[in-house]
Amino acid sequence: MKFPSIASTVGVLALFASTGLAAEDFYVGTYTKFFGSKGIYRFQLDEKSGAVSPGQLAVKTASPSWVLIHPNRRWVYSVNEGPEGKVSAFRIAPDGQLQLLSQQSSKGADPCHLSLDQTHRFLFVANYSSGSVASLPVQRGGAVGPIVSFQLQHGGGVNKDRQEGPHAHSIYPGPGNNFIYSCDLGNDHIERYRFNEEKGTLTSIKTPAAKIAPGSGPRHLVLDPRGFAYLVNEMGNTVTVLRWDKEGGTMHAIQTVPTLPKDFKGQNTTAEIALHPNGRFLYASNRGHNSIAVYAVAEDGRLSFVEHASTKGKTPRDFTFDPTGRWLLAANQDSNDIFVFRVNSRTGQLTPTAQRVRVGAPVCVAFVRGK
Repeated sequence: MKFPSIASTVGVLALFASTGLAAEDFYVGTYTKFFGSKGIYRFQLDEKSGAVSPGQLAVKTASPSWVLIHPNRRWVYSVNEGPEGKVSAFRIAPDGQLQLLSQQSSKGADPCHLSLDQTHRFLFVANYSSGSVASLPVQRGGAVGPIVSFQLQHGGGVNKDRQEGPHAHSIYPGPGNNFIYSCDLGNDHIERYRFNEEKGTLTSIKTPAAKIAPGSGPRHLVLDPRGFAYLVNEMGNTVTVLRWDKEGGTMHAIQTVPTLPKDFKGQNTTAEIALHPNGRFLYASNRGHNSIAVYAVAEDGRLSFVEHASTKGKTPRDFTFDPTGRWLLAANQDSNDIFVFRVNSRTGQLTPTAQRVRVGAPVCVAFVRGK
């Protein structure tokens, strides 16, 4: 598959910028073993119209399937998914290109998710295939140092094909920085660790934050500071609503809702989950049904179904909101495109626009100016 050359794209970007529109930079992580993709790509979104500039390769790097922007907007971190996983750190150059600062071992296979602690001094990584999590220090200048803490998760689940052992799929700090949470697809747990923010160390807690219904396959989590957590279950095709004790670090399920229509008979796995910036609507993506399920959030945290919105492509692995919350960008891994949707902040509904950009195997979208 052929994509625009850097030279031709730079000219288009200059024209895009010359219009005086409010352009927001975002980066797209990809799988480089598919469709000619080479690494992380840079785009710009006009936040007024939803128009997207053609992309350009920002840096060549192997399978950056999760991309994270540091809050200072100067550094970018990515995993490099593979049998010998890596974590890469980059500096954002004035022209938007990414310059490698450091690369460290993730000490596991197939790292798939990153997050920063609340002080932004430590980076957490989840290794899917080896079922482990680790922390790395963020050094002065943005580089990451070698791992300072490592934890191997344990146990399996009822699905012997996919839950033969632990599979850490994501990792998140709590707002008080005292607990770190990891969603484990393999053992149907949300694991929790005590975190020492001075040393960056993770200490395992014997009991998980929550046990999810057998065979669910926890994937990604949203921590709502109002005292709720929302978990998307990859294998169960469900969203679980949990009441969250932020001081004790435990979570208790209060509702589980399907992500699929009752009459859907095909194969499907869920992928991403996100709250709209206004906190009133929750979204989850379906790979197979190729849609985003939309829910309204009640004051007690419970969900009510709003709609299924087609992502206009195949296998929506990721989606994200622009910083204004007006636009949702859905990355379709297997149709090699990203579609832009207008978000109705009153109803939560998504309306497709004419904006479609091409990029090989897009799997993560991250805005420089965060949500």
